[in-house]
Amino acid sequence: MSAVPARPNAVTPPTYIARWHDEFTAIRRDLHAHPELGFEEERTAGVVQEHLTALGIEHHSGIGKTGVVAVIHGRHGADGAAGVRSVGLRGDMDALPMHEENAFAYKSRYEGRMHGCGHDGHTTMLLAAARYLHETRRFAGTVYCIFQPGEEGYAGAKAMITDGLFERFPADAVYALHNWPGLEPGRIGITPGPAMAAADRIEITIDGKGGHGAHPHAAIDPVLVAGHIITAAQSVVSRNVSPIDTAVVSLCAMQAGHPGAMSVIPSHARLVGTVRTFRPATQDMIEQRLAELVHSIAAAFGARATLRYERVYPATINHQREAIFAGDVAEALVGPENVIRNLEPSMGAEDFSFMLQAKPGAFARLGQGGAEGGCFLHNSTYDFNDAVIPLGAGYLAALAEAALPLAASR
Repeated sequence: MSAVPARPNAVTPPTYIARWHDEFTAIRRDLHAHPELGFEEERTAGVVQEHLTALGIEHHSGIGKTGVVAVIHGRHGADGAAGVRSVGLRGDMDALPMHEENAFAYKSRYEGRMHGCGHDGHTTMLLAAARYLHETRRFAGTVYCIFQPGEEGYAGAKAMITDGLFERFPADAVYALHNWPGLEPGRIGITPGPAMAAADRIEITIDGKGGHGAHPHAAIDPVLVAGHIITAAQSVVSRNVSPIDTAVVSLCAMQAGHPGAMSVIPSHARLVGTVRTFRPATQDMIEQRLAELVHSIAAAFGARATLRYERVYPATINHQREAIFAGDVAEALVGPENVIRNLEPSMGAEDFSFMLQAKPGAFARLGQGGAEGGCFLHNSTYDFNDAVIPLGAGYLAALAEAALPLAASR
């Protein structure tokens, strides 16, 4: 893509959007109070459609179950930078299945549901960007604002793609923005190449032979087998993955027996965990090594064990050209001193990865602060920082304007 065009004597998108700050803060807090899980975002999608309708913005619903796409045409239909005629901007809408422990007035009204990752803010920022782009139309071509369901483990991006997202709305490039408590407000981070890890789910089932705790020789203890598997699994990364590569194997849950039965050796045990990688070759190797370890360790104790390895999300890999372009746009808004061009990749996962497999694009992170107090994403006391709404929305809008400059059509 070409360099970001100058904006002489023009109000920047964040400054323009700031005039609506109170209105969009109210929208964000309403969404926070009414969180919905993946593919259940009926109310959230309804709020989005209600505002798009009031603004006179064309939109389409039911894509990937509860997804919504707004279509905004610029002043001209000619190509933008480097032949780009259309750009997709994505914001996710779903909440997490967790209990909120905040005390403010707009806390979640539902037990076991919470916007603990800031998708309420992402939806709000994309809605504000859509309003700005529709009102100003300082771009050539078409912008697709993609309000995506089911990011938190439901592969909503994949569902939208399978449902014909890019056939119906053929974006030449796609961009997404995620709030990041580890960065100060006013800063934007972008990582060329791997930005977020692949997320795999592992489940290990161990079948032994139950018995009396006082007579363990007559049983085959699956708890003992589980203990050895847990220990051995930690060697997969330390002894099989190159020190200059990165991977994580975490066994996060174990189920076996009953806490009230102190002398009963159970017949079965189950371990559940996750594997995080960036390289497919590393992913393949870990799956193979875990399967070998699980089988051989169980056999050594006379038990049987099986591994179920589920590849949930691929790694989020930013395209080089689009990542550089996204960094240039960020610098034009906040200055080079507030843009981190090589932000450290996260071992967290993001299903925007599916869109980046289908289209060139980039995933950026918006500073919102808060991590210094121990409150990162997926924390029960997390809350999106409303102060960053104008910058986040303005950055999304600026990406579209820079990719589809009016000057290119003249």
